[in-house]
Amino acid sequence: MQELTPALQAEFNRLKSGIAAAFAMHGFQSIETPTIDRTEVLLAKAGGDTEKQIYKVVKTAEASDGADQALRFDHTVPLARYTVEHMNDLTFPFKVTQIGRNFRGERAQKGRFREFYQCDVDVIGWNKLPVAYDAEVIATLIDAIRVLPLPRFIVRVSNRKLLSGLLQASNLEHLSTEIFGIVDHAEKVPPEKTVAALQDLGLGTENVVKITTFMQINGSVEEVIPRLRNLGCTNETFLTGVDELELVLNNVKNLSPDAEIIADMLIVRGLDYYTGTVFETIAPDYREFGSICSGGRYENLAGYYTDQALPGVGGSIGLTRLFAAFMEGGLVKASDNKPVDVCLVPISANEYAACARFASDLRAEGKTVDLLLTEKKLGDKLKYAGKVAQFAAVIGETEAESGHYKLRDLETGVEVER
Repeated sequence: MQELTPALQAEFNRLKSGIAAAFAMHGFQSIETPTIDRTEVLLAKAGGDTEKQIYKVVKTAEASDGADQALRFDHTVPLARYTVEHMNDLTFPFKVTQIGRNFRGERAQKGRFREFYQCDVDVIGWNKLPVAYDAEVIATLIDAIRVLPLPRFIVRVSNRKLLSGLLQASNLEHLSTEIFGIVDHAEKVPPEKTVAALQDLGLGTENVVKITTFMQINGSVEEVIPRLRNLGCTNETFLTGVDELELVLNNVKNLSPDAEIIADMLIVRGLDYYTGTVFETIAPDYREFGSICSGGRYENLAGYYTDQALPGVGGSIGLTRLFAAFMEGGLVKASDNKPVDVCLVPISANEYAACARFASDLRAEGKTVDLLLTEKKLGDKLKYAGKVAQFAAVIGETEAESGHYKLRDLETGVEVER
């Protein structure tokens, strides 16, 4: 779990606040969901190793109410429950952001944390949600990523209906889970291993060629859409995916004209609750950072809680993991800003009351003030002041009696009468 020194924490907080401000600029409303929820709620739409990774909450016999509870591992599943419980008080489309800690009992390794901040945005619709909102979420995350210390980033967009439709047309739907998994991991293994994995499913040479050809399609919207249409697939799901991808890419270009955006068929996202648009962002100069942010469209996430259709689209920035990578890559450093504006240094305990009154006046003006109450030599007190504050005022008997003080700029030495 990540712990930072105060100066590094200040930089982390600056990035987190910048991301939150970008979300707010696009009209997303902030909420918080409980850190602890019922295990059955948290695992309602989870897959893979999630159940092995969640932290169960162990209660004493006195506190036990019979409920099986755990710490949340992401924001998306609690958001579905929240939306259903508060749907009568929400305005749809519901544009919502959550920034907070999540927990996963992952195997300890570099760049992975068991407690981590995620910065999420989601739009949830009532019955329907226009595909244009997929582009709005991506554009919002682009503005949030601009807050991060990255010289360049590329947004890679696809649509799961493309591969789904391709498999339907080839009567391979029954192998969808396996094939999606192979495509999702294709960048992490040599090409021949991907081909071998597809062959091991017994697809036949023609189908393997068809899928690997599809996987190699990437580029601008002007390049990719014709290539997809030229594959000759007439499956309705596939054609819908092509139309949606074209719309999303063009809308993102309009919303973020200077961003680097490509279509990339290798992006399918492993989580099976994604049903349409999917996207990931990389920093090409720092590929070791992995995905900068990711997300996609989900049509049925709230189906566990209600019969009401609540389709949505969302994305997330894993700030804790990224901040660790930024530190290692030399992209962030401890903040040089002093944590407080003014440090008041009383000569002795006799001046505490005068310092307290002056501190109250300064705080009323919006200044942050540190009142030093240790019994040390004056030189040591001023060393402390120099580390924490921009200004300092030494208050002795004369200053306490007169109520007149001198604020010294600890960098320039310039004094201001107060």
